[in-house]
Amino acid sequence: MIGANIKTLRKRLGKSQEEVATKLGLTRSSYSGYENGVAEPSIDTLILLCDYFQINMDHLLRNDLTSYSESDWEKLQNNLTTDIKGKNLRVLTSIVDTDNNELIEMIPLKASAGYTSGYADAEYLKILPTFSLPFLSKNKKYRSFPIQGDSMPPVSPGSQVIGEFIQNWTLLPNGTPCILVTKDDGIVFKIVYNHLDSNQSFQLCSTNPLYSPYYVHANKVLEIWKFVNYISSELPDVRIDDMNISKTLIDLQKEVFELKNEFKKHN
Repeated sequence: MIGANIKTLRKRLGKSQEEVATKLGLTRSSYSGYENGVAEPSIDTLILLCDYFQINMDHLLRNDLTSYSESDWEKLQNNLTTDIKGKNLRVLTSIVDTDNNELIEMIPLKASAGYTSGYADAEYLKILPTFSLPFLSKNKKYRSFPIQGDSMPPVSPGSQVIGEFIQNWTLLPNGTPCILVTKDDGIVFKIVYNHLDSNQSFQLCSTNPLYSPYYVHANKVLEIWKFVNYISSELPDVRIDDMNISKTLIDLQKEVFELKNEFKKHN
């Protein structure tokens, strides 16, 4: 697939094999071998190819670019390489019980760092503890994630947050609490505001006003799980009006954050 993909990318640029090889510091025969599938590029060469064709390596290795429509190429040119609408079935490995009922995999704190690389690996998931909750829908997929830090009260550090798998990210309503599995920051639990239409990103806010909102591009997101419930050994110390105050502060933070961005754009 790599050979066919780089051949497709080269032809779309209108370049010859000689031109690409020279630009990358390769011989024409070496580059031709990659396109024809008689040789496999090293990791260093793959990085050079991705930089030259301006494409994400995961996208180059996993997708068949020869089947792309013009709308697909337009998305790629706009740097949106993630299937945000879930048209292609996302790889989601599940563990089931003896009756073939899906179980909730619990990601322990010690295993959370490796989740971004092993989330689709059945062998990784097999070693995780599992449980079931009878009041959850059998038609949806759930997973439990560990929470670190104090950015999302009343959920305390050390809690396990249960999330429902989201296939189509475009349908995610603004203000939805979600667990996002990201390439750079690992597992994060935030209030999500959907900005896919405007800048192909999500704005992430905390219920703790000490934490500032920030954006994460859709390309940096691996999975999204909508908050359903959480398990904690601590009783939340929350007054009746705390959540209303927190929501007001989040809204104010968002407004200030967006005003600052607009100011920077015009100065």
